[in-house]
Amino acid sequence: MTHPGEITRRQLLRRAGLAALIVGPGGSLLSACATGGSGSEPSAAPATSAAASSDPKNPFGVDAKKPLEVVIFSGGFGEAYATDVHEALYKQEFPGVSIKHNATQQIGTQLRPRFVSGDVPDVINNSGPEALDLAPLAQDGSLADLSPLFDAPSIDDPSKKVRDTVTPGVLENAKLEGKDLVLNYTVEHRALWYDAKFFEQKGWQVPKTWEEFKALGDTAKKEGILLFAYPGQKGPYYQLWNMLYTAAQIGGNQVLIDIDNLVDNAWNADAVKQSVNAWVDIQKNYGDKAYFGLDHTQTQIKHLQHKLLFYPTGSWIENEMAKDKPAGFEYAIAPVPSVTAGDKMPYGAIHVGVGENFVVAAKGKNPQGGLEYLRIMLSKQGAKGFTEKTKSLTVVNGAAEGVDLPPGLMSAYRAQDAAGQNIITDARFEGWYKELFDFATKQTNAVMSGRITPDEFFSTVQKKADDIKADSSITKQTRSA
Repeated sequence: MTHPGEITRRQLLRRAGLAALIVGPGGSLLSACATGGSGSEPSAAPATSAAASSDPKNPFGVDAKKPLEVVIFSGGFGEAYATDVHEALYKQEFPGVSIKHNATQQIGTQLRPRFVSGDVPDVINNSGPEALDLAPLAQDGSLADLSPLFDAPSIDDPSKKVRDTVTPGVLENAKLEGKDLVLNYTVEHRALWYDAKFFEQKGWQVPKTWEEFKALGDTAKKEGILLFAYPGQKGPYYQLWNMLYTAAQIGGNQVLIDIDNLVDNAWNADAVKQSVNAWVDIQKNYGDKAYFGLDHTQTQIKHLQHKLLFYPTGSWIENEMAKDKPAGFEYAIAPVPSVTAGDKMPYGAIHVGVGENFVVAAKGKNPQGGLEYLRIMLSKQGAKGFTEKTKSLTVVNGAAEGVDLPPGLMSAYRAQDAAGQNIITDARFEGWYKELFDFATKQTNAVMSGRITPDEFFSTVQKKADDIKADSSITKQTRSA
């Protein structure tokens, strides 16, 4: 039954961007992949300006007999969506073809040597804590241009181009070095996550202001429950995201745009200082340093055990913890409470973006097959199969119609609907300048644990940003929105 003023699931999906969503850029999530191969000479990359064939059923001129190698990050989404859906559809299109499938959580460790040797897989799901830094790979021409993919006919409707079947955030965030090189495949919501049933049982309300947030922390503390925690090992960037999005809430998205554009003193902006200081105070008064020694899975288990109330992560968590989630635990998303009365974004502003990077190796043995594999992923059948396997939504418009979505994902879309135009953008420097992002992540642990002061955090991260800005060997990226 739909209550007055409540939107239906179908309406929610349509508004969400399975109908065209205004999204930010795609950071990566917990995902990864790789393994070895032969040392044979790679074939030439596909044409970058146009599709290689006039056949709408095979626009890239794929050799049906040529093997394909796919590397998947075996993180929160698992790997069944690849083996049982996308790879199965590729084999259906090219009967008898051989697909070498690899899944790993050490994408960078396993694939960096292969990029050096030239023995690279065709399709890479570049995600997780060890994701490859794509910027240098883009600079040296190691990534295939995806513009032929976006301009190719859609599998579902050949009268439409693939670019017309996906949410705009895909195209906005595909570019490196001025070229379309990255496919972000999922729609993500990152904020604070909690157990709605537990709150209902306790009679607690989700806090809307920072004062209410701390008051709830005092109440929970009396019952031996932490207000907030994040994983200090394999996941501290969750808290970096959290602080950045809070800064955007306080000062508007321009705060993150300035950071991305390496604007002088962007890390010393008042909104950044207010955000970091607010979260350091939460950690000091309502956190536990023991969590700095835990990884994301260990922390998420404690969340399921009600050892903590709020956990900063993305909408993939519901699927990631499905096997461990006890009966009665109901994931729900909560916007970050308003930090000040003068926040530029109202309470309810939420991050919505695209993520889960996929790239095709330009110098792989079958780059044409790699592009076709991505085209299959962007078909409604490929996208719906992903959602059914992972309970996560893709960037393909309308592909989730008819799929029963779990409570957490429904709550995320309700939050998105309530946010309206108050959408917090991604911090794109994560992909543009990975060295800066990794450094800021380490400094996040240092400031949250009290090993450095907030002022030291601002100065050290700003110096790193300045060094990157001054380094002429690093190609600079810019954005205006």
